[in-house]
Amino acid sequence: MNLKKLFETQQVLRERIAYNGPDRFSKLVLALLVELGECANEHRSFKFWSTDQEPRTKKARQPYVDLEDAEFYNPMLEEYVDALHFVLELGIEKDYTPSTLNIWLVSEENITDSFLSVYEAVLEFELYSSPDNYDVLLFRFFELGLFLGFNWEQIEQAYYSKNQINHQRQDQGY
Repeated sequence: MNLKKLFETQQVLRERIAYNGPDRFSKLVLALLVELGECANEHRSFKFWSTDQEPRTKKARQPYVDLEDAEFYNPMLEEYVDALHFVLELGIEKDYTPSTLNIWLVSEENITDSFLSVYEAVLEFELYSSPDNYDVLLFRFFELGLFLGFNWEQIEQAYYSKNQINHQRQDQGY
């Protein structure tokens, strides 16, 4: 995974959006927490009250008549890379943009603990922004992606695809 390129790509989108209000950092933190929740919702494993525990990994983008006309995507991966945009954005916001990352799988015992460890890392970074805490956030976030079953190539490809959609949304006044 080319972290440097991810940060550079995110910086371009950041410059297009150009919001610099005093509440920017707290809004980025909240946006990341929301996207993590949406990813967990697509994974479904925390929903002990539901018999439907299957992660949502395939969904049609638009309603279709013929299956051949359908365009499918992975909603869980898309929510994960939505969160990645905000993880990168937080690093840029604080001028912490590491170019390397060492990830080993997996220190958490289950997916619920992995999600919670990312939440904890986000909140720790919000309270005590430092390069070390950002490294922990990156580590926990990418560890979660591996735990969810994604590989580096899938994450990067999905990120760049969603980044393109985000630019289109900016063109349309989203």
